[in-house]
Amino acid sequence: MNDRTTMKAILFDRYGGPEVLYVGRVPRPEAGPGEVLVRVRAFSINGGEVTARSGRLRLLTGRKFPQRTGLDFTGEVAALGTGATGVAVGDGVWGVLGRTSGFGSAAEYVTVRADRLGRVPDGLDLVAAAALPVATTAITALRDKAALRPGERLLVRGAAGGAGNAAVQLGQAYGAEVTALARAANLDFVRTLGAHHAVDHRTVTPAELVLFDVILDTAGTDLRTFRRLLKPGGRMIAIAFDPTRPAASLGYIAASAIHGHHRVRFFSGDPKRPLFDDLAHQVSEGNLRPEVDTVYPLEQTAAAHRALEAGGVRGKYVVRVS
Repeated sequence: MNDRTTMKAILFDRYGGPEVLYVGRVPRPEAGPGEVLVRVRAFSINGGEVTARSGRLRLLTGRKFPQRTGLDFTGEVAALGTGATGVAVGDGVWGVLGRTSGFGSAAEYVTVRADRLGRVPDGLDLVAAAALPVATTAITALRDKAALRPGERLLVRGAAGGAGNAAVQLGQAYGAEVTALARAANLDFVRTLGAHHAVDHRTVTPAELVLFDVILDTAGTDLRTFRRLLKPGGRMIAIAFDPTRPAASLGYIAASAIHGHHRVRFFSGDPKRPLFDDLAHQVSEGNLRPEVDTVYPLEQTAAAHRALEAGGVRGKYVVRVS
């Protein structure tokens, strides 16, 4: 294989810490029917990729190596497969790989179905824009799953992180009274996002908080405790599970969905074009802006994973590919 048929991608040959990640070469994909070939400009680091790389999801990810990483991406349309519509060669786009595709956006090129892409708003830098595909999860959680209404009280756990910072911004735009839980060092940051109340989760216990109409949980831990903070008719949406106890965490969520007055609803984002169109609208209307903590080059993807595991992120860690 020569350089025209291969590309750089982030790989790992065994489960473990960030040090297992390396830049390797894999076959460059071609757009099949209904697919789009995207030249990747940037991608962000998400908790699911960190958990998968560590091996805590090996029942799902298996033991075949090398494995890939990367879930979301921004870039430019390089080629269209037969029947692919809605975008044109040269368009700036963002997307998320589908559930059946697995990981793999940490690479120079990626193929994706055309209906899983959206156009990036004009004038938005493609590297900064890589912080926003995760915001589709916040849109779905607040608008569709929780049906958040103006005047309701919203609690966001992990408010300084990727989905959390988007939820704070959107909650304010939707007219809710937003309480943001974050580290002390990030309280001023979440206030700039639109939080009405910023609370240090390390010094204030859940028992000291008021009751809420909607809780968006990005942590996946202590769900039982926070569930008690729901008002009658309240809705708790969990978009993550406890990475140290994934089976127990998912089991509790499933049991809660069947039994109990205050149910915890869990979902995994799987956005398609209408959701990306709404994301672009929110950005264009000034309701949502990308928050990038640090931009890393592709060769330092392991450092970005290490930084996310250390905690304290403000927005997203983004990796520039080219």
